[in-house]
Amino acid sequence: MNLPFLHHPLFAFTGLLLALTSLLSNADSSKPNIVYLICDDLGYGEIQTLAPKTSKIPTPGADQLAAEGMVFTDAHSGSAVCTPTRYGIMTGRYSWRTTLQKGVVTGFAPSLIAANRPTVANFLKSQGYDTAIVGKWHLNFEYLDPKTKAPLHKKDHKLPPIGALIPDGPLTRGFDYFHGFHHARNMKAVIENNRVIEHDDEIKMLPRLTQKAVEYIDARAETNKPFFLYLPLGSPHNPILPSPEWQGRSGLSPHADFVMQTDHVMVEVSNALERQGLTEETLVIFTSDNGTSKAANIKQLEAQGHFPSAHLRGSKADLWDGGHRIPFIVRWPGKVKPGTHSDQLICLTDLFATTADILGTALPMETGEDSVSFLPALQEQQIVSTRHGIIHHSSTGHFAYRHEQWKLLLARGSGGWSSPKENQVESGTAEAQLYNMKIDPGETTNLYQQRPKIAQRLLRLMTADITAGRSTQGTLSTNDVANIVLWKSGHGPAK
Repeated sequence: MNLPFLHHPLFAFTGLLLALTSLLSNADSSKPNIVYLICDDLGYGEIQTLAPKTSKIPTPGADQLAAEGMVFTDAHSGSAVCTPTRYGIMTGRYSWRTTLQKGVVTGFAPSLIAANRPTVANFLKSQGYDTAIVGKWHLNFEYLDPKTKAPLHKKDHKLPPIGALIPDGPLTRGFDYFHGFHHARNMKAVIENNRVIEHDDEIKMLPRLTQKAVEYIDARAETNKPFFLYLPLGSPHNPILPSPEWQGRSGLSPHADFVMQTDHVMVEVSNALERQGLTEETLVIFTSDNGTSKAANIKQLEAQGHFPSAHLRGSKADLWDGGHRIPFIVRWPGKVKPGTHSDQLICLTDLFATTADILGTALPMETGEDSVSFLPALQEQQIVSTRHGIIHHSSTGHFAYRHEQWKLLLARGSGGWSSPKENQVESGTAEAQLYNMKIDPGETTNLYQQRPKIAQRLLRLMTADITAGRSTQGTLSTNDVANIVLWKSGHGPAK
């Protein structure tokens, strides 16, 4: 059939426009939405899928995610405490390369992330993503008087006042939207974007974050832009405050109730994605910033048959794996095979490189110094990396190094809150610890004195990674501090 209008110039132009629109639409579909849900102080053994024999807390949200995706059994936070891990997630760089050599930040101070340092948020924003954080920031920012714009000081304000302005918060580090709080001691101060909007009881924070996350996902269904939702919850970190409808649900303790309520956020997020038809095009990651805190009353839980660190030694703040081996579950329909596991070694600093790899884009210059893409692992392939190993860091700043099955700890004790602490170790104890994690994941047999060559090799690798300013190959980089002390207890060859 001869249809003359098909040859009309206007029709040809319209056809070209439709073809280009389709091409652009297909290009956008290659950019998955990303939901990164990170719990606060949720140990490896809290999730039933990860520790079916020793977890007594129902976690249907995480368990369902695992059934639909991939579980990583050797994933680690960048530190055994809050702030350093969050810095690493945002920048792809270990936090001890900054001035923060131990502990956490406490607010009312300039951002730990330098203004000119790329973050995963502003990187994704540059790739066309809408970016949001709903939850806990804990990377410092200042508060300004709304009238005078003068900085407010912690000694004068136990709680940031309503109306206080934030000049260097998440909106200046790549996020389009922020609703949440800074850290646990200031949780009453509710922040939206760059302003404290109200004071509210801490017990209402988790329901608030759940609601805001769902609202954000619902709103994304009305746009064509891919989105990055960074969802750093403040639970089950203390204060341990499950909502009234969750109190007593576990039959174990308030902490266990709080874990159940925290897990339910994953249920609500998954339901929102499904309701809006976004599940198939969304990469979801469920993880934690470090191990379970002693505030959970770990001994009581263990007496009831629940082991928050599962088969691992230690808990939050420690160099032992209970301090920093964490749940890490990934669902990505059509890309990640359901019900799969990976025992490959990864770190939370790896988000930055992984997102760049997913988008087929190079990392920005002078960033992601300690970030490696785990995209191959999601495809059940071997991770290709120039990074020899992963550096662990405790609350007191003690270092450890994991290379293949070997782990070297530059501490005589836990390096954190568990006994023995460094000042509790018996005299004559070896200056460091070396474990074969393949056969001794509970870190019970110290091989430091029996395998000196292995210990020396790991020490050389760790020293090189620390002094080079980066643990991956790339552009020349430097640490923010000139001298980083490896042996924090004053023992060892570097004394």
